Amino acid sequence: MKYLIAILFLFATIGAFAQNHEERPIVQFTGIVHNADSSNVIVPYVTITNTSVRNTISLSNYKGYFSFVAHEQDTLRFTCVGYGPVTVVIPANVPNKSYTLQVSLKAQIINLPTFHVFPWATTDEFKKDFLAIKLADDDLDIARKNVSRTSMVALSNVLPRDAQEIQSANAQGMHTSILNSHSLTPNPLLNPLAWGSLIKQITESDNKSSNN
Repeated sequence: MKYLIAILFLFATIGAFAQNHEERPIVQFTGIVHNADSSNVIVPYVTITNTSVRNTISLSNYKGYFSFVAHEQDTLRFTCVGYGPVTVVIPANVPNKSYTLQVSLKAQIINLPTFHVFPWATTDEFKKDFLAIKLADDDLDIARKNVSRTSMVALSNVLPRDAQEIQSANAQGMHTSILNSHSLTPNPLLNPLAWGSLIKQITESDNKSSNN
């Protein structure tokens, strides 16, 4: 008996709701959603929930335009990420069964609490990594390394000579040639010391060959 009464009450409630809903005229609800701070800024893809009809959901397009069928005195809720919600109620006795509205959504700024990321699980791991860290050289140390003798020698072996260096070498050669233009250039073939050094090198080379 209790179940029968509950079922009859449910049907009566649904019937009253449907009758009340059918009594309200249908309206073509049309409009555009834009930013409340600037009417030239359109808010696209806004969710429109009809809380009066089982939370029926509609969406505006990428230009903020929407158009769908509703009833007079329906409550519509406009929501979008980053904007505060706005509730609109369609008035009664709408002329021409068409209702047009410009909906303004105000940007909502939410300040989140500061969150610090700590990559070490324990304090001991932090101390270990901190002691093993290698500090980078400052600008003065980098400059000293770049102009050190080792760096300069290494660069001279791999870098080609520039135009200024070649010009300086040519100028030095021409200057030496002009200074020695009126002097006798010694012939190395007539130098006995040069012959002695040559014979010594040949002898040492033969001795190494015979020992091997």
